[in-house]
Amino acid sequence: MRELAIIEAPSVLGLRPAGVQELPAALLEAGLLAGLDAVRAGTVEPPAYDPTRDADTGVLNPHGIAEYSVRLADAVGDALDGGRFPVVLGGDCTVLLGNLLALRRRGRPGLLFLDGHTDFYQPSAEPNGEAASMELALATGRGPRLLTDLERRGPLLRDEDVVAFGFRDAGESAEAGMQPLPAELHTIDLDSVRACGAAMAARRAVDRLTAGTSTGFWVHLDVDVLDDAIMPAVDYRQPGGLTWQELEIVLSTALGDPAAVGLDVTIFNPRLDPDGTIAARLAEYLRRALSARAGTNLT
Repeated sequence: MRELAIIEAPSVLGLRPAGVQELPAALLEAGLLAGLDAVRAGTVEPPAYDPTRDADTGVLNPHGIAEYSVRLADAVGDALDGGRFPVVLGGDCTVLLGNLLALRRRGRPGLLFLDGHTDFYQPSAEPNGEAASMELALATGRGPRLLTDLERRGPLLRDEDVVAFGFRDAGESAEAGMQPLPAELHTIDLDSVRACGAAMAARRAVDRLTAGTSTGFWVHLDVDVLDDAIMPAVDYRQPGGLTWQELEIVLSTALGDPAAVGLDVTIFNPRLDPDGTIAARLAEYLRRALSARAGTNLT
């Protein structure tokens, strides 16, 4: 099993500097690495945040996100080239672009997208210009070319190489005017997870990602995929979501597959968890899911 490489990516360029940039420190302080075969592979610091919406793209910080994605891709690539399994601690969801760019440089990646939202907005429908509501659209080539054609390698993903899992925002996003998901992009929404059970749903997702011609798949975790009752420390809340146990099943199934090549964790806001209890719980479940990947037996 490969050693884990922990990369801190405290970017809020696609959101706002309200707390998610503190995610890496909070999870590490909560004991994320305890008992794991892991090394800390450094921090990729973001450029300065600009609160002004870009007139040409309709997006906040588009140039900063593009530049940051390249540097993050370099760090993830170094981990991959060293035979390690990168675990990227965000920040907001736009860190996904850098992670996928690292894989796109090496072939045709797949993506298991664990998120309470589908994040497929176009700039005209995103009220604040936040690219953290657009990253899946950007990764599949929909949006300003500055962000969809990084290093002229766009799109980073083919629609058919994505599984969006556990989302529950269909009504909200349709009302807001979000562009529809393409038919080729595979979806397993929260109701579907519940209909067949987390274990079977996760197995179906992984089988889909490994059935094609992709050269391995990345796992993106936005913690708002969890039930709001147990994960209120996020900036955009909505009722329902996965239980801790369901998340562990899904992550363990995905990360235990040889085709999984990396993981990112995003959107947890430590400022909304003043006593640290949610951070401790999140670190515990992440550690348990990662233990199989790192070849460690945690109890």
